[in-house]
Amino acid sequence: MSIPELPTMRPLDPRQVAVLRAHGAAAAVPVLLATGVAELALAANDGPNGIVAALALLVVGWLVMVAPRRRWRRWSYAFTSHELHVASGWLTQVHTIVPVARVQHIDLAQGPAERRYGVATLVLHTAGTDHSRVTVPGLARADAESIRDTIRAHMLPTPSASARPVAPS
Repeated sequence: MSIPELPTMRPLDPRQVAVLRAHGAAAAVPVLLATGVAELALAANDGPNGIVAALALLVVGWLVMVAPRRRWRRWSYAFTSHELHVASGWLTQVHTIVPVARVQHIDLAQGPAERRYGVATLVLHTAGTDHSRVTVPGLARADAESIRDTIRAHMLPTPSASARPVAPS
């Protein structure tokens, strides 16, 4: 028995970078607030001006400009008629293969930033306890819906010839 070749992996939708930047900007708000408090405290005690602010701006720049594109590049996926492949990670690279037959239910999620940029997160729940939830963020909404509908079609029971509707008496 030979092992089939892995399908060609596709990157996430490029609009996911903007979503990750929006999330980075939201994470930067507490950093900037803490920076303002620290700068006021330093100024009140005749401390050096701007050192904390400069460091905070570096952190915010990383969160908003650099990290989102790096995170986006570390994700890819492929969908065949019988399995979903999801790859992610930098230091620890993970390639998950989810057989369509193992999927028990599917979620399609969109937060405010995802809705604004037209992307969605596909969440597959499979049988088992460990790693029973597989998430694919940053899919174009239409692609996520297409994958969901294809998997759902496999999940639906096929009508049997012996199952006939019962007429009311």
